[in-house]
Amino acid sequence: MNAPANITASTSPVRLDGPAGGCSTELLVLVLPGFSHLALHAFLEPLRIANTVSRSELFRWRVAGINARDVLGANGISIAVDTTIGDQQASQKPDYLAVVAGEQVEQQFTPQLNSFLRTAVRHGVPVTAVGTATWLLAQTGLLAGARCTIHWSRLAAFSEVFTQPRIRDTLFIRDGQFSTCAGELAAFDLAVDLIASHAGAFIAQEVCRHAIVDGQRSGSNRQTGPSGVAFAGVSEKLLMAMRIMEENIETPLAMAEVARRAGVSRRQLERLFSTHVGMPPVRQYLRIRVDHAKRLIEGTRLPITDVAIACGFISPSHFAKCFRMFNGITPQRCRAMVPAWVGRGLG
Repeated sequence: MNAPANITASTSPVRLDGPAGGCSTELLVLVLPGFSHLALHAFLEPLRIANTVSRSELFRWRVAGINARDVLGANGISIAVDTTIGDQQASQKPDYLAVVAGEQVEQQFTPQLNSFLRTAVRHGVPVTAVGTATWLLAQTGLLAGARCTIHWSRLAAFSEVFTQPRIRDTLFIRDGQFSTCAGELAAFDLAVDLIASHAGAFIAQEVCRHAIVDGQRSGSNRQTGPSGVAFAGVSEKLLMAMRIMEENIETPLAMAEVARRAGVSRRQLERLFSTHVGMPPVRQYLRIRVDHAKRLIEGTRLPITDVAIACGFISPSHFAKCFRMFNGITPQRCRAMVPAWVGRGLG
């Protein structure tokens, strides 16, 4: 069980908008090998701060593992667990289940984990997936038809492997019983959203103030800006054009159509890209498609030809030439460098 908060409480006036009846919200946090410490603590620390600034135990949490062994994070630091998913199935259900995974999430889906997640959902427990853990929920089939998000580095692979969930490039999404989060610092924003729901907006604002954060970001915010853009003074029309390109990869649009949808002339579009991106819009569009292809090669086992088609390249030779121009290596060489744990089940 988490230790009581031991930092000095804020001396500013505090109004407690806690859960009805003064009951704590019980969370079970399942941590999987290779997890991000940044994501885990960005999610838990706001809850600890909420307890401190409210002078009340609004939230309690336990860390769970697949087994009783310490769980090794991506940075080489291990954490101890309070319980296991096997023990948890026989005990009282938590108010909230969070799953924090890491880079090698594809090889961590087991019948035991599948059963655990499905049992939690069947018992009505709200489930949140932090970072790559969205992949695990999708593997169970529980996200069918749901809006969800995942870390931007996995967006391309996720959209190709899973067709039923409605993936979005956002910080976090709450859709019914499920919440999904991009991970890393976006986990802080999700935690503040949880605090606001359970303890009120005042406590959520105090948490942000205590953490020296200038307010919570909206869950609908994009995870990252368009690649290659310096944001200072960037035109909204340019950002819109970049997003139109990113949303039309398999069937690329003509530049005249991109300009029309962005609400500018073709000449204005050329000027915007020259000023802020340093390359013509046609070349930037090609770069976006090649970047998408690289993420598919690195995150799936789709055949190279299928990757080329998925990114709007009809000719494999033209795809190889463009890929090499931006990455300095061939698509085949890039695939050869993919870690062994990216298994064929992803293709």
